[in-house]
Amino acid sequence: MARWWMLGVVGALVAAGVGVQPAQAAEPYLVGSGISDVTGPAAENGMMGYSKFGQNTTGIHQRLRARAFVVVDQGTQERVAYVNADLGMIFQAQRDAVLAKLQTKYGGLYGERNVLLSATHTHSGPGGQSHNLAYNLSILGFQKQAFDATVDGIVEAVVEAHENLRPGDISLGRSELTNASVNRSRTAFDENPAADKAAFPQGIDPAVTVLRFQQGSKEIGAINWFATHPTSITNENTLISPDNKGYAAYRWEHDLKGVRYLDDDSNGFVAAFPNTNAGDMSPNLNLRPGSGPTEDPLTNEQIIGQRQQQAAQQAYNGPRATIAGSVDARMRFVDMSAVQVDPRYTPDGQPHRTCPGVVGVSTLAGSVEDGPGIPIIPEGVTNPFFELLKPFNVDVPPWLISCQSPKAPAVPTGQLQATPDVVPIQLVKLGQLHLIAVPGEVTIVSGLRLRRTVAQELGVPLENVLVQGYANAYSQYVTTPEEYQLQQYEGGSTLFGKYTLPAYQQEFAELAKALKTNQPVQLGTRPPRPITAELNLQTGVVLDAPPPFKSFGQVLTDAASAYQVNQTVTVAFVTGHPKNNLHRNGTFLEVQKSVGGQWQRVADDGDWGTTYRWARGGIADSKATITWKADAPGTYRIVHHGDAKALNGTITPFTGTSRTFTVS
Repeated sequence: MARWWMLGVVGALVAAGVGVQPAQAAEPYLVGSGISDVTGPAAENGMMGYSKFGQNTTGIHQRLRARAFVVVDQGTQERVAYVNADLGMIFQAQRDAVLAKLQTKYGGLYGERNVLLSATHTHSGPGGQSHNLAYNLSILGFQKQAFDATVDGIVEAVVEAHENLRPGDISLGRSELTNASVNRSRTAFDENPAADKAAFPQGIDPAVTVLRFQQGSKEIGAINWFATHPTSITNENTLISPDNKGYAAYRWEHDLKGVRYLDDDSNGFVAAFPNTNAGDMSPNLNLRPGSGPTEDPLTNEQIIGQRQQQAAQQAYNGPRATIAGSVDARMRFVDMSAVQVDPRYTPDGQPHRTCPGVVGVSTLAGSVEDGPGIPIIPEGVTNPFFELLKPFNVDVPPWLISCQSPKAPAVPTGQLQATPDVVPIQLVKLGQLHLIAVPGEVTIVSGLRLRRTVAQELGVPLENVLVQGYANAYSQYVTTPEEYQLQQYEGGSTLFGKYTLPAYQQEFAELAKALKTNQPVQLGTRPPRPITAELNLQTGVVLDAPPPFKSFGQVLTDAASAYQVNQTVTVAFVTGHPKNNLHRNGTFLEVQKSVGGQWQRVADDGDWGTTYRWARGGIADSKATITWKADAPGTYRIVHHGDAKALNGTITPFTGTSRTFTVS
């Protein structure tokens, strides 16, 4: 993701030509924010991110959410809808479905040009949501239930933001964060020219950029960009989690602003923590999965998330520039398999071209710092194990091998439509801030070059141009040509060859030129629908049956009668399969407290202190185990909400309740 920063907050704001000032009283915009649940199946759904076969969901640590902001320029009536969701990626199929639903509801108000969908890139959510086979392989195919959950949740968040539109203003703050990321591909980074490396003395992008949204004196939310992978939670995890960026959002919304997600507070504070150019940025500070700053992944998720939230809040409350100017956007589809790149954008000053997508052997090695792949395959160009893969490979044509050099090709995924060759690119303008929406994972130097290209074309300060990664579709990595030469994991995963970044620079320069001159852009040819788009090999739920002499909701392991604060309460219930009802915008559990003789919910399965785990007991029976870390004195009980499927397909809800217990 993006790596760049200027020295000094005041210096940055002055350089931007806007000065340091409080938000103006004038409200040139309508602004609105919204949030909804995008949590997919909590059991027996392959997880997206690490591409690890057998890593299937077995419950929930925290729910996944989509956060939306709508900005309308009251002068021109131009608008932009921005969404950041706790997902591994945004895929073209999801974007198409979201836009179709929005257009059904709002006509042409929201469309290809002015809707930006982005993912945090958590690696701990349900997968199977792409129409490209490569991204569904380890998940055993397309999972419609997971797909629908994300599409519906994103649409609901945008609708809520639209319905909440009011006159307001936006301000821009900045800070730095140096202890929440590390360069996981330093050898490749070091291949870049000195002038590029000088922008990142520590090999990381410490920039924190924050937009603060207000309706008069009412604070309605913030977008907080920072570059780091949400991979604090390792590929050994099977509980759904938004990882460090989701924890940052939860801490600000729930802990500091008092948002309670199930209370239907449509006017609550929304804190989005999107990624920028995080392609080579890891949160695992010791460069080992789940390691750094501690040796416990869950603790690391919390620490790295808290550091992001604190840095964002510093920018949010510190010196800020008022966002002023027009709202606008440009977007089009580009066939990245065949871009003729002008010499202006290539390191050697010669014309070059991109290639159809190819996954390199180094991709199969995985990122050893975050999520290792096949153990016998190392990263790098020289690969003595490549011949061992021949029996599993689709033959790659010689011309494509040459075009992709020095990559050792594994599979020509673009020609097989297993990965997309045609992708959307988008440039969004919010006053003086510009977002480069890239459908992939951009290394920090790649991000720097993209930002320089767009800033130069627009004639704006560099710090007012951001890379928004993981946006609108997904086509893996974007490395510099110099980084590509080493064929580390990121280079092997740069699908379109050595000149992928120069091609993006050229194409985004054209968008910038059109935006600056107020010229329309032709949409271009949309990507084809792969023939394997909705292939699925994952079986569904046939039947739920309780164990002999048991009933649904019955307590199997009850709570103790008393606990101390910070002790963990554990209760197990006879349950049904979570796929019977996702309980989206609901919960599989409640921690209820006795208040004035009434039971009040004080925690649910979206909270940090709870877990919901599901496990099979036999062919058709299963168990739900609920934990809660007691956090305050009082009298409590644990409630489980489940659903059971009969052989005829009927699904019946049920509830189970633990004994009452005290916490002191």
